[in-house]
Amino acid sequence: MTDTQLMVTGDATLRRLSAPERRVGESGAGRRLGRILGYGALVLFAIGLLAPFAWMLLSSVKSANEVFSVPVVWWPDIFVWQNYIDIWAKANMLTWIRNTLLLAVVVTFLQVLTGSFAAYGFSRIRFPGRDVLFLAYIGTIAVPWQSYMIPQFILLSNLKVSNTLWAIILIQAFGAFGVFLMKQYYETVPEELSEAARLDGLSEYGIWRRIMVPLSVPAIASLTLLTFVNTWNDYLGPLIYLRNPDLWTIQLGLKSFVSNLYDTNYALLFAGLCISVVPIAIIFMAGQKYFVEGIATSGMKG
Repeated sequence: MTDTQLMVTGDATLRRLSAPERRVGESGAGRRLGRILGYGALVLFAIGLLAPFAWMLLSSVKSANEVFSVPVVWWPDIFVWQNYIDIWAKANMLTWIRNTLLLAVVVTFLQVLTGSFAAYGFSRIRFPGRDVLFLAYIGTIAVPWQSYMIPQFILLSNLKVSNTLWAIILIQAFGAFGVFLMKQYYETVPEELSEAARLDGLSEYGIWRRIMVPLSVPAIASLTLLTFVNTWNDYLGPLIYLRNPDLWTIQLGLKSFVSNLYDTNYALLFAGLCISVVPIAIIFMAGQKYFVEGIATSGMKG
């Protein structure tokens, strides 16, 4: 073989050896580009979600004339911290927060209690028509509340609980979503634990209380957070049932600030809204780990 033939053969071998490296390099570059584009899209999405909240927060320390100025002024010229003092002086914030906190805590406790207890029955106890009953109960999630709002109001009025906090507690103490969430999580717990507990003489109530509930802390945390936020932010329910100003929740009370478009101090209103967000933010930060874990595992079985 001549020197020329050796050189040609060597070049072809080098090209074959370097081709996979180029493909690997191109694949790695493609993944990096895809990752960068994905992160960029997430950043833009996060900015879109946080922009209204940032505008509300900054508007709470603006003067009344700056809130809806044209062009829009994001950063106030002077921070009017007095708005947070005035909202307490001009509104019954303490009563509103007390009523809202009471409703949120009681409703959340009852939904977690009833939801976890019913979910145990649907997931661990076998009885005729169990699956049909569960599907019918879960199907109520698809029924809008507005469709049975009037019959429900008539029923509670006949029970003499309208215009009391009991009305809100009774209509929200049970939730099909909580039963569905807890049932999905219970089904991830091995059945052998329940069978072993029954052999040891533990009742079904004891199995639920001593085994299932301690093992379902992530799902309970998720249900607690979702229920608390939903009850805290509820506006339509208190609007229908709570006519006495001493029973108003914070959402209903802040709405009383808006008499018309031209006679409303929106700076004070935004200050009240920022105050109303604080409990939700604290609870979410405290239970964020369990919330994510509960949502991630509630759809898994096995």
